[in-house]
Amino acid sequence: MSIEVIMFSVIAVAIFFIILILISNKRDNTNVSQYTKNTENAETRAVKKVKRIHIAVGCVSIIICLLLGLLFSHLYIEDHNVIVTAKPIIYLYPTEEQEITVRLGNKENITCSYPNYEDGWKVLAKPNGDLVDLNDGRNLYALYYENDNKVPYEVKDEGFVVESSQVEEFLEEKLAILGLNEREAEEFIVYWLPKLQSNKYNYIRFATNEEINQNMELEVSGNPDTIIRVIMTFKGLDKPIDVKEQKLVTPERKGFVVVEWGGSEIK
Repeated sequence: MSIEVIMFSVIAVAIFFIILILISNKRDNTNVSQYTKNTENAETRAVKKVKRIHIAVGCVSIIICLLLGLLFSHLYIEDHNVIVTAKPIIYLYPTEEQEITVRLGNKENITCSYPNYEDGWKVLAKPNGDLVDLNDGRNLYALYYENDNKVPYEVKDEGFVVESSQVEEFLEEKLAILGLNEREAEEFIVYWLPKLQSNKYNYIRFATNEEINQNMELEVSGNPDTIIRVIMTFKGLDKPIDVKEQKLVTPERKGFVVVEWGGSEIK
């Protein structure tokens, strides 16, 4: 059920009660006129009292309906604005072939994973990035998951505003600065380019390591020398907004390298 349907239902119920009040009020006025033609007796006062009760009950009912409508709308919005970090994939590049265990910090927030995440992934990793799942022997090139964010990403006063036609060039430039190699950047762009190009403009900001860790900590055995985590947050815009350009730092890829990329749309 959409928010529009919920609000329409609330308005319809309120109108229904208003009509009932008007009908009741008209009936009561007719009764009162009939009684007052003779005399202002106890029965006439009783009719007036009933009228006042009808009006009071009607008004209270309308208020309750509106409050419930707002409450359910609020709950609906909160429930449907749970923001997901989509398509994080993890690459492992040890200096020599070795068995590695990868664990994520907030297992309860994982919504999808491949291979299936239980108590971590256990793989045989090779220097070229090839992986072998030690549970079933399947060959992999990366580990994949998606998760609900504990701390939603927001539009901040820094970032980038990128027009649809400039998204491809922007991603090529910024992903290289953030430390992704050409293969990793290509896979990132292939996945996110259609989503970003569907917007006239995009607000884009790359999350800090602190922000990423708040939503999903990453633990890799084997003492990696370099861990690169790139989570792009973005929001589609109809027109540009003013933001300060985000300063990006290029990491040094050396030794045992772990790379992760993903994205999260800001609602």
